[in-house]
Amino acid sequence: MERIEIDTARGKERVPPGQYLVGDRWPVLTYGATPEVDLRSWDFSVSGLVENPLRLTWEEWEELPTVEVKADMHCVTSWSKLDNLWGGVQAKRVLELARPKPEARYVSVFCDGGYTTNLPLEELYEEDALFATHHDGEPLTPDHGWPLRLVVPRLYAWKSAKWVRGLELLAEDRPGFWEQNGYHNYGDPWREQRYSFSL
Repeated sequence: MERIEIDTARGKERVPPGQYLVGDRWPVLTYGATPEVDLRSWDFSVSGLVENPLRLTWEEWEELPTVEVKADMHCVTSWSKLDNLWGGVQAKRVLELARPKPEARYVSVFCDGGYTTNLPLEELYEEDALFATHHDGEPLTPDHGWPLRLVVPRLYAWKSAKWVRGLELLAEDRPGFWEQNGYHNYGDPWREQRYSFSL
């Protein structure tokens, strides 16, 4: 398995402004209940502005090539956890299968429980963006997004949506759940883009 180590620090600092380290702890923050997942009926889809719409079963998902990505995680609630080792499928590999159309510029990520978040499509082509099944060598727990979590370490962790079931590629941006409820549309920790009134 290929391992990718990403330096998301700006200069000599590893912890963005306004953040504190949690050490080995990994806080659980969720809006709503943790969903119950049956892998026999689970699937993952990519729809919208793509040449090859996808619908993958869990068995098909497990056949995709995997990588390990070592990267820090920063939550909008001010905690940071360094040196996470994520295991999963790079997001760009999934996009290569779906073949985005030229007019696709944004992604709406949808999850069990009705949660959504949004990203510029280019974020999913970064080396450290992946759909994770493992954290620090162990399968994700249900509270942390099992069986599949999007991980986008360069942005605040609400963009790293838990219980992901698919993507819709769009020409225009579509704000997700937290973005519609006062959180910043992009969420760069180094610029403290926590809320919609942030720069």
